[in-house]
Amino acid sequence: MKLTSLKNEHVKFWLSLKEKKNRDKEQKFLIEGDHLINEAQKQNLILETISIVDLNADYFVTKDIMTKISDQKSICYNAAVCNFIKEEELNGNILILDNIQDPGNLGTIIRSCTAFNFHNIVLSDDSVDIYNSKVIRATEGMLFHINILRRNLLNFIPTLKMLGYQIIGTDVVKGLDIRTINNDQNIAIVLGNEGSGISKSVKNLCDTFVNIKINENCESLNVGVAASILMYEVNNE
Repeated sequence: MKLTSLKNEHVKFWLSLKEKKNRDKEQKFLIEGDHLINEAQKQNLILETISIVDLNADYFVTKDIMTKISDQKSICYNAAVCNFIKEEELNGNILILDNIQDPGNLGTIIRSCTAFNFHNIVLSDDSVDIYNSKVIRATEGMLFHINILRRNLLNFIPTLKMLGYQIIGTDVVKGLDIRTINNDQNIAIVLGNEGSGISKSVKNLCDTFVNIKINENCESLNVGVAASILMYEVNNE
């Protein structure tokens, strides 16, 4: 179908998906660019395709329309509407994120989880939306290859313990060297907010704490970098 008007109902719907409340209501989100579209296609998540160059797309649109729905400075030629990704059963190691707010950090963490075989992320209810366009771009398509759950951590962590998970928090002062952790059982590593770290109530649920040994001139690491190092160490033990 060819669309030329910015007032078209389809265009209005795509624009509405820029807002979280509408994404949550519709259980749908927008992606831009061939790489993301290809990764979403592998998981059969695409509902409809939008293009300014491909006449075979579901909707062939003008550059003005693509510019309007795009969240990027340089618009992509192709976009798509996807269904929300369904949660799966937990299997293997988990990364728990307590009040992570920066979209770029979450995107980096999702990529690293995929790289280092942490197939599950549990996000606190107050963490950034995984369907935020900046998060999606930062994942480089790995969003479609990982199991992400959003939960109340105070209720969910005790459930993980009953399932046999060791809950490992991060503490730059009191934590043990991550390389000393026994990973014979499934583990769940907890990382906290970029500014304030893990909340006290979540810390109280941790079984033990680890840190990454760094030069004394550096106070701390970015949460995305720290998560990547911790998962690398666990994956290579």
